[in-house]
Amino acid sequence: MASTQSYEVTIVGGGLGGLTAALALRHRGLRVTVLEQAPELGEVGAGIQTAPNASRVLLGLGLRRRLEAIHTEPLDQVRRRWQDGSVIGLTPLGERCTSAYNAPYWHYHRADLHRVIMDACVDPAGPGPVVALHTDSQVSGLDTTDPRRPVAITEDGRRFPSDVLIGADGVRSRVRDLMGAPDTLVFSGEMAFRTLIPGELIAADPATRWLVDRFQSTIWYGPDRHLVHYMIRGGEYLNVVACVPCTEEVAERWTAASSARELVDAFPGWDDRVPAMLSKAKDDVTCFALYYRRRDPVWTDGRVALLGDACHAMLPYQAQGASQAMEDAAVLAEELGAVTADGATAALRRYADRRAKHAGMVQEASLRNKTLYHLPDGPEQRARDEKLRRGFDGESDLSYDWLWGGTPLNDPDLGAFSYQFAR
Repeated sequence: MASTQSYEVTIVGGGLGGLTAALALRHRGLRVTVLEQAPELGEVGAGIQTAPNASRVLLGLGLRRRLEAIHTEPLDQVRRRWQDGSVIGLTPLGERCTSAYNAPYWHYHRADLHRVIMDACVDPAGPGPVVALHTDSQVSGLDTTDPRRPVAITEDGRRFPSDVLIGADGVRSRVRDLMGAPDTLVFSGEMAFRTLIPGELIAADPATRWLVDRFQSTIWYGPDRHLVHYMIRGGEYLNVVACVPCTEEVAERWTAASSARELVDAFPGWDDRVPAMLSKAKDDVTCFALYYRRRDPVWTDGRVALLGDACHAMLPYQAQGASQAMEDAAVLAEELGAVTADGATAALRRYADRRAKHAGMVQEASLRNKTLYHLPDGPEQRARDEKLRRGFDGESDLSYDWLWGGTPLNDPDLGAFSYQFAR
């Protein structure tokens, strides 16, 4: 239920986490303003996975039909060995997720998912006050002279006072710095190639046709590197994420343009199907240095709080970065939506109490998977592969039951919601 007295929340950052929070708060009747530094609201051209813990949040925000129009559903999660492509582990997804976790495991183009959430934020027919979106609004200052009305100050001098300020501005969060939070950023030593390969090229080649015959989420394990790929937009693109040791250039610049040739050359000696697939990449190959944050339970300072990568940036080795931000959004909305402005400080503390330990465990598991995925051939690798062959429920120390079950929510309607029978 919305609080009896609506109040104002400013969210810095218009990415997936920030907009999900804006929409969830709107549903609670709060007046939300989003400040985004980019000239236009949008997402990069890449794929994204939402596990059941995130899908449950999005479905609970009334987005089911719009998500069904843009999603691709993988039927399995497959692990393959680098040298010969042999399957060393398989986890059923598809119907298993909807029956076991009451929410699906879906793939999207990031821009499509972002657009659906953004449209719901500004839809005049939606519940609660329409979200105010401001682009070209880079926050450079924070005024907490009145602790009850923190003010976000943009580079051009505009001031945005509100009852609560949320920093959802990513791994290099400006709000985090302005709060005076400790510097917990760590360079992993690795980088990720990201690209979208046209599905028609994959389907036309007998060497890669198998990728469109059955939609799967595939992870190839190899010494010092691994490769992830899955179809999005119903097979229009193959999304590729390839994690390898970082070059000096990318480490210094954070991002750099690359090429299909460099992508192929990063996987020498791998199964022939890997270069056959990667060589089809076009000119949109980009490298990103991979950073993460050390686990940190301090997410709030009075009426200012952090969300998503700003407080728990993690490596992509659990495919949970965006999903954890969406869990943040759901819990934040529950806590802020249950109080008036007078109770906002305590509500933010409860939000952090409910989420910091949970997200921290996912951070640590993602870091451990960096080692697990990249084991050199030998006894440890063989023990890992044998475990995968016997069947497993999650990686590192986290079970999928725990991870995909998500942070317990207090919404009885969401708990009773049945994805299977809501069609």
